[in-house]
Amino acid sequence: MSGMPYGLSAEALAAAEAEADLESLAAGTRLRARFAPELAAAALTQAALRRRARTKFGDAAGSLWFTRDGLEQATRPEVADLHAQRFVAAGVRRVVDLGCGIGSDAVAFVRAGLDVLAVERDPATADVARANLATAVAAAGGSVHAEVVVADVADVIAAGIEPGVGVFADPARRDARGRVWRAQDFSPDLGSLLALAGGVSGGERVLGLKLGPALPHALVPPDAEAEWVSHHGDVVEVALWHGPGSVPGRRSALLAPDRRLVAGPAHLDVRAPGAYVFEPDGAVVRSGAVGVLGERLGAGLLAEQIAYLTADALVETPYATAFAVEQVLPYDLKALRRWVREAGIGRLEVKKRGLDVDPAQLRRDLRPKGDGSATLLLSRAPTGTVALVVHRVVAPG
Repeated sequence: MSGMPYGLSAEALAAAEAEADLESLAAGTRLRARFAPELAAAALTQAALRRRARTKFGDAAGSLWFTRDGLEQATRPEVADLHAQRFVAAGVRRVVDLGCGIGSDAVAFVRAGLDVLAVERDPATADVARANLATAVAAAGGSVHAEVVVADVADVIAAGIEPGVGVFADPARRDARGRVWRAQDFSPDLGSLLALAGGVSGGERVLGLKLGPALPHALVPPDAEAEWVSHHGDVVEVALWHGPGSVPGRRSALLAPDRRLVAGPAHLDVRAPGAYVFEPDGAVVRSGAVGVLGERLGAGLLAEQIAYLTADALVETPYATAFAVEQVLPYDLKALRRWVREAGIGRLEVKKRGLDVDPAQLRRDLRPKGDGSATLLLSRAPTGTVALVVHRVVAPG
């Protein structure tokens, strides 16, 4: 695997990356004066994508190749490394990456010493993945083999995948805007992918599926392990795992790279706001581990089905942000406006769960003006809907 995608040259890309403002008319004019228009446009686009990619890939973005959609969908390197570690720990030596995109997970597999067959339907995206994997293989000293093939994932599944080979897939949801999730709405459908886990000669296959974190629990097979992954407080995926190394039926929150909270039976009482309120990480909420966390904290719920915990004692935890409660106010626009005015609040953060409230609109309605800052936390409580004036006392992690 070699060569640059998009027919780019090192000279054109270097010229684009030297531009301070890639969107300026002057930058385009300078590039087109030296290179063909299509080459200049491709170089400017790639340079812009690399700059944008730094928030996700850090300094490594400067040596990777991207497409607009591929950058958006790419797995963060730290999370991709977690996927690779799963296969390595299970003794897998080779992984088939079905629907590899620009190759962010496949690159992690190579870094971990795994041979990779990456499958991508779109030829242009496959070229980008091929370039990224070539860089990864070179960095590994050529000790691993990686190949990108242009094919439909359904055809690869139908042709069969040899025993002992791990499978990883990031299936696309055909209509990501809908509220209703169905197994058949994925491409390829979840049923076809899950069927790859069993029925292979010599036992189960290691199968990993990366899905959107809003996946309903009803679509998680009972015998699969599911982990909702949080990366710096952002819930980025739910990963389903089958086969050696997985724990069938386990549901957990994983705060990358290694903090795990396993969901289980728990009972929490509903209580009035105490001295502290805890806002669980989104992965804890998605995985159903709020009850387990509440028991660890000695906390109760502000309301049934609302993921705010409250207690009178402060317990440090990486799985939630803790807030000290300064005031408990009624959720009343006039009362809140008066509080904002009298307290001289100019910078106001509004947080809420379980309420049909637009925080941005409420902030405008409260007309903050002044030098002070505050955080309002809105929730149902035993006495009705309340607005808690709070401040952070423990940072997650």
